[in-house]
Amino acid sequence: MTDPARAAADAAAHAHPPAAHASPPAADAYPRAADAAAEAYPRIVATLIRITGNWSLAEDCAQEALASALERWPRDGVPANPGGWLMTVARNRALDVLRRTSVERRKLRELAVLAVTAATGEPEPEEEVVDDRLRLIFTCCHPALAMEARVALTLRTICAVPTADIARAFLVSESTMARRLTRAKTKISDARIPYRVPGGAALGERLPGVLAVLYLLFTHGYNADGEPAFAEEAVRLARLLSRLMPAQPEVGALLALFLLQHSRRDARRDAAGDLVPLADQDRSRWDHAAITEAVTILTALQHEHEHEHDMGYGGPYELQARIAACHATAATADDTDWGRIAACYDRLAEMQPSPVIELNRAVAHGYAHGPAAGLELLERARRDGALDNYPLALAAEADLTARKGDRERASTLFLQAAEQTHSESERRALVTRAAELLAP
Repeated sequence: MTDPARAAADAAAHAHPPAAHASPPAADAYPRAADAAAEAYPRIVATLIRITGNWSLAEDCAQEALASALERWPRDGVPANPGGWLMTVARNRALDVLRRTSVERRKLRELAVLAVTAATGEPEPEEEVVDDRLRLIFTCCHPALAMEARVALTLRTICAVPTADIARAFLVSESTMARRLTRAKTKISDARIPYRVPGGAALGERLPGVLAVLYLLFTHGYNADGEPAFAEEAVRLARLLSRLMPAQPEVGALLALFLLQHSRRDARRDAAGDLVPLADQDRSRWDHAAITEAVTILTALQHEHEHEHDMGYGGPYELQARIAACHATAATADDTDWGRIAACYDRLAEMQPSPVIELNRAVAHGYAHGPAAGLELLERARRDGALDNYPLALAAEADLTARKGDRERASTLFLQAAEQTHSESERRALVTRAAELLAP
C-alpha cells in the first residue's frame, strides 16, 4: 500500500506555488516583491531547520525560493500569500534533496504537511507560546558559542541582516564575518546542539544572550537608517519570550523598553522624511496604548521589588525602560523628569559601565543639573579615548555647549559630528541644527 504521507509529498512536489489572487504587476513591483520575500524568509529558514535538522539545506532552499520570487513576482505580481508561495518552493527543493539521501519518514511527512498548508493558503498552527524563530534564537544563543557569534548568527539567520552589515557592526571585514558565521553553524551541527527552547538551569544560562540578541535586533531597526521591520520583529519576539518566562523581570523590562521606544516611530520623521528631535516631536502621534502597556509592566515590576524589600530599579533593561518611561509619560519636553533619568543613569553606570552609558549619563546630568555639570562628566567619559571620533559624543557636546550659551562653537561641533556620522538621516539633522544656531 502506498504511504499516504509519501503520496501527498509526491503530489505537492510537482505542484506550482499558489499565486491565486496575485496582484497585477506595477511600477513598484520589484520593491514590493523584495519586501514581501524578506518578511517571510526568516520564518521559512527556521521552519526548515526544525524539520530537516540541516542548517545549510534550510538556508540554501530558502535562498533559492527567494531568488525565484524576485524573478517571477515583479513580472507576475506578488501572490496573495507570499509566505505560502515561498514555503512551497523552499519545501519542494528540500524534498528533492532529502529524497536523494537516507532520511527519516517523519521529516518527509512534516514537509508534506507544510506543502498542503502552503497550497491551501491556510496559516500554520501556532504553538501557544513559542514559534520556530524563538527556538532558533535559543539555538543560536547556546553558551557553546561566543557571545559575538550568538548575536551575529541570530542577526543573519533570523533577521536576514546582510553579512556586510553585521561585519560593519563588529568592525571586521565581510569575509572574516562570513567565516565566523560558518564556524558557528558548524559548531552547532558538530556539537549536536538541540533545536529547542531549553528548560531548567539551561534556560537561565541562555537568557542573557537571547536578551542581547533581541536588544541588538531592535536597535538595528530603530536606528536612524535602520529597517523598521526589525524593530517590530524584536517587539513580537520579546512578547513571546515574556509569555514563556513571566517570572524573569528583565524579560518584561526588555519588552517595556521596546514598547516605549517604538511608541514614537510615527513621530520620529517629518513629512520630508527627516529626523525630528525628541523634544520637537508631536506627542499626539505617539502610540499611547503601547506606552500604557509598558508602564503597566514597569509598575508590576516595581511592586515586585517592594514585595522583596528591594527599593532599587532592577536590572539594566529595567533601568533603561524607566528612563524611556520618563520621556514617554511627560506631557511636554519641559515636563521631563531629568533628575530621575540622571539617577537611573548613575545606577546603570555602576551596574554596566560603558563609554556610551557614560555619554548618556553626562547628557542627563546636563539637563538635570545644568550644562556645565554635563560637560564635566562628558570630559571624564572621553579621557580614555573610547569616544574619539564618535559622532554622538560630538553632538552631545554641541548640545550642551549651545545650552551654555556658546552658539558659534556649538554649531562647529554639530558640523564636525555631521562629517563623522555614517547615517544620512543623522547627517542632515546635525547640519540643520548647526545652521539653526547661526540663524539671526
